[in-house]
Amino acid sequence: MPYENLSFNSVSGEKLSARLDFPESDPVAYALFAHCFTCTKNFKAVDNISRSLADEGIAVFRFDFTGLGESEGDFAETSFSSNVDDLIAATRFMDAHYESPAVLIGHSLGGAAIIQAASKIPSAVAVATIGAPADPGHLTHLNEYKQQIEIEGEAEVSIAGRRFKIRRQFLEDLEDTNMEAAIRNLNRALIIFHSPLDDVVGVENAAKIFQTARHPKSFISLDRADHLLSERRDSRYVGALIATWASRYLRI
Repeated sequence: MPYENLSFNSVSGEKLSARLDFPESDPVAYALFAHCFTCTKNFKAVDNISRSLADEGIAVFRFDFTGLGESEGDFAETSFSSNVDDLIAATRFMDAHYESPAVLIGHSLGGAAIIQAASKIPSAVAVATIGAPADPGHLTHLNEYKQQIEIEGEAEVSIAGRRFKIRRQFLEDLEDTNMEAAIRNLNRALIIFHSPLDDVVGVENAAKIFQTARHPKSFISLDRADHLLSERRDSRYVGALIATWASRYLRI
């Protein structure tokens, strides 16, 4: 899969590391990918989904959010809103140097961020979420740390064996996010992927997103998949389905 390693500046000036995956021929469209909470652009599921999309002619732009992976910045100083700002900055870079994204894809908290960013990305016609929370203020993997964060102002949390510092501002920003309005006013085709076995973001979140969203909307159940799409067949399946579904809305 042909690709380019790139970098662009965030709103606050940090250099963010990015990768643009290309199909073998000229792209029929470009997609922007928002990775899961504390993950990176090189997360295996992201790579597999990008490969499936490239196989169908869609170029995929993926990057590390501020303070993660190879990007500059302090993760402890970031918030959900700054993630959304990073997505807007990525869109501006794509528009200036390649082509604005027609497809937006977000995994887990990245799915919520993509929904929030969509209104500021006029080129987008199709949005795909994977294991996304309907209300990011209730992320279950932060619940055990909430009391400490509220009392002490911050806490070092363990997520997938990695340590991250989370500050009160991060939780407060999540709680202040109005997802319901963003979902209802999305005004783009929406496809929701979720596993009924997801023990990080329960499948009831997919039901709430689906019920809130207006048509056109679709739901795909990822039976037997886990939250992180650890099995290659699951992430490749998601990528292939996104490409097929999105083709209905792309000007090909």
